[in-house]
Amino acid sequence: MKSLINISLFLFLAFLSVGQQYQDSLSNFNFDDFRDMDTSNRSTYPFVDYGKNNFTFHSKDSRNFELFYKKLNDLINNKKGKLNLYHIGGSHLQADIYTNDVRIYLQSRWEGISGERGWVFPFDLARTNNPGNYEFSSPNAWTSYRSVVQKPLRVDFDYGILGCAITCADSIVNISFKHDRTTVKPPINHLRIFHNIGEFPYWLHFGADEILVIKVKHNLELGYSDIYFCDPVDTLNIQFCRKQQNAPELEIHGFLMMNDLPGFSYTSIGINGAGLYTYLDNIRFEEQLKTYPPDFFAYSVGTNDGNVPYSDFNPQVYKKNLEKMMQIALRANPNCALLLTVPNDSYYRRRYLNRNIAREREAIIELAEKYDMAVWDLYGIMGGLGSSKTWKINKLMRSDLVHFTHEGYHFKGELYIDALLKFMDQMEFKTPSMEN
Repeated sequence: MKSLINISLFLFLAFLSVGQQYQDSLSNFNFDDFRDMDTSNRSTYPFVDYGKNNFTFHSKDSRNFELFYKKLNDLINNKKGKLNLYHIGGSHLQADIYTNDVRIYLQSRWEGISGERGWVFPFDLARTNNPGNYEFSSPNAWTSYRSVVQKPLRVDFDYGILGCAITCADSIVNISFKHDRTTVKPPINHLRIFHNIGEFPYWLHFGADEILVIKVKHNLELGYSDIYFCDPVDTLNIQFCRKQQNAPELEIHGFLMMNDLPGFSYTSIGINGAGLYTYLDNIRFEEQLKTYPPDFFAYSVGTNDGNVPYSDFNPQVYKKNLEKMMQIALRANPNCALLLTVPNDSYYRRRYLNRNIAREREAIIELAEKYDMAVWDLYGIMGGLGSSKTWKINKLMRSDLVHFTHEGYHFKGELYIDALLKFMDQMEFKTPSMEN
């Protein structure tokens, strides 16, 4: 009997020890099971390494993530404030499938908390694939520019945070916007249009909503106009009327759609074919980001950086470029939480195992440790080298062995959301280092 009591006491103390370890160190805290996913996924997709589906820390503490969690917790409990979340990548992000799943979840999960749409670009008018959750239309003819394939047109033309632009030479230009195929349609009572730098040579009109416009402000130095509505709108009909005959053609670099509701802004930044080098060449990226600083920034850039022969890939260049992108976000907000996501497994030219992804993961982990930030290891979750073929067999990945199917992207969104919820649990039990 005495020995049984001693064993029980030993197990109890061991449990306390493990619990204390989890509370004291982020790097030791992982969840092997699901948080909010359908548990049938384990039998449907048994090849997925669910034990790796965490925001993994390689340092004991992360002041920025602790601050982010505090803001998140305050938002949920007090229904006040707003969190700006950004997520950057390439074609995976331009499609905005799984990132929209995350956006919908955040804006509908907690009662009394929704948020705003954030940044959008009229890819429809640029004649490239537009996210399915919104739509732009225009009767005018547009010329499109993407930083992946076209350098700036002239000295005073530089790409911004979204890496794309459209131009129109007409004297009267009409653009319409509406939400499409989404369950969340955040209202707009503050619209920011990013356009030509300098004196803006166009009058702005808003059709039937003109009566709701209470103020228009132009920022000539940074090239944007702020329009404030007295009542929120959920569609836009904007007319640009040229003030002078010889005025320059209209440039549109994107729209930022805001409101006063508590909740989340989740901006997806993506251009087909983009790598870290693409965004680093966008001169106006940082200045535009500073106009609406991030609280959280997820980096899912690396697929295109590593889509080269093994001998042509330089991990140190990739690491240097990723660190530069991280520093841009930290200059915009030194308290920003940065999530570094490892790219998915892929094949080079559909035939060759891409061993560069593992080298990118090493660089990502090194930077996460250096900056006390988190990693979401999609490569490891998928199963590592060559796993994209298994995902393809199970109809989660396309035949190019780079992109996911719609079902695959939605599954990826489920994984991401579950990892985010695990992070929230993790931080709930973590003793905040900044209060020690």
